[in-house]
Amino acid sequence: MKLTAIRHTRVAVPAGVCYGQTDVSLAESYKEELEQVKSVVANYSFDAVFCSPLKRCQLLAQDLFVPENIQLDQRLMELNFGAWEMQDWETISRTAEAQKWFDDFVEVRCADGESFRDQINRTALFLDELNKQQHQQVAVVTHGGILRALNCLLEGVAPREAFQTKIDYGQVIDFTFDSSKLFQVSSLKLFE
Repeated sequence: MKLTAIRHTRVAVPAGVCYGQTDVSLAESYKEELEQVKSVVANYSFDAVFCSPLKRCQLLAQDLFVPENIQLDQRLMELNFGAWEMQDWETISRTAEAQKWFDDFVEVRCADGESFRDQINRTALFLDELNKQQHQQVAVVTHGGILRALNCLLEGVAPREAFQTKIDYGQVIDFTFDSSKLFQVSSLKLFE
């Protein structure tokens, strides 16, 4: 199965603000960015479209695909930053709790939120369910964190290294999804 992951376009949030699962709006540059994404996916033919329920993804998906064909999935949401949502990263970084998370964001949950491992596991559950369906070409409209989790699960990228590759707003990444070649992330057995 071919899986094409599409990150939402720029958001209307000031630089340096943590917004994770907060349902923020898209930036004023949306129409131009939409046209760029459309030009990339214009020659694709998808038999299924999955989308994060956050409006920044839903709007993009609805402008790219037939709205009735879009399946919303909570597991495709961005990392839940909990108490840090809509806070300035500079302020967050001065707390002892944040330092623990920065030291091991893969395993340590942020304040009232998730760890990257939690997000990887959500993504793995989505892939496990997707594997049971009979699709050839799937589009997934989602967030940067999910694209990084897909890199871990489908490309074998180590979780700590997943953030070394820049993922742009509106970026489109193609994956081949072969469940027999799913990478086991760390020592967790994600699939039985």
